[in-house]
Amino acid sequence: QVQLVESGGGLVQQGGSLRLSCASSGGIFRINAMGWYRQAPGKQREMVATITNGGSTNYADSVKGRFTISRDNAKNPVYLQMNRLKPEDTAVYYCNLNGYSDHYEYFDSWGQGTQVTVSS
Repeated sequence: QVQLVESGGGLVQQGGSLRLSCASSGGIFRINAMGWYRQAPGKQREMVATITNGGSTNYADSVKGRFTISRDNAKNPVYLQMNRLKPEDTAVYYCNLNGYSDHYEYFDSWGQGTQVTVSS
């Protein structure tokens, strides 16, 4: 079973930066896609940024030009660099991976989330 743990969240002032990391445990054969999602209080979870195994990226309009998603190895597969943060970016951020485990079983895993709070 592939498990994910996010880190890097915290409290930052408006205009500041944070870098979120996602660590995985469990054997991974192949990752199809990775992404970051967020959920603010009283709102539905929304896509922030995604990246495929081929490197294609997609961003929410609200973060384009400010956030950058990048990928690395299977143990630390995906990062989110967040610059010029705004109070409306305040939310719990979740990492998501889908692909195939080393037992060739499909997985679609979520982390437990990391809190990002941007003060004005």
